[in-house]
Amino acid sequence: MRRIVENKVSATLHVFEGRCHCGAVGFTLRTSREPAQWAVRACQCGFCRGHGVRTTTDPDGSVTFRIPDASKLKRYRFGTGSTDFLICRDCGVYVAALISSGRGQFATVNINTIREPLNAPAPEAVSYDEESVEQRQARRERVWTPVAEAV
Repeated sequence: MRRIVENKVSATLHVFEGRCHCGAVGFTLRTSREPAQWAVRACQCGFCRGHGVRTTTDPDGSVTFRIPDASKLKRYRFGTGSTDFLICRDCGVYVAALISSGRGQFATVNINTIREPLNAPAPEAVSYDEESVEQRQARRERVWTPVAEAV
């Protein structure tokens, strides 16, 4: 479901609802950008390619996760171990990735989990193999979407 709302500074916010296939793990993305303006990425690591993931972020937006039953959430870490990949334990869908730092939590969401048709650009194939763990953390804090309520 997509809604358009006005925030306190009168900027238009676009609200998108996403969820796994069975609905156990969901999110609300609030962004000032229309889908056609999103930077859509297709990470080229084996995990993301295997899941067919297309992600986006908005450092000026926010994301709130809905996980009514915490036992349905699988947090998966691999590689550097710096990121939690949020996966539904029941249906296996990768919904988002999440980092936690001294500045808060930041996420990137899988736009394939948004249930309405999107006019989003084709994803850019990206690889982050050359980044150090510190560079990766700093980039994510800078460009990922702030999480409104800790997960």
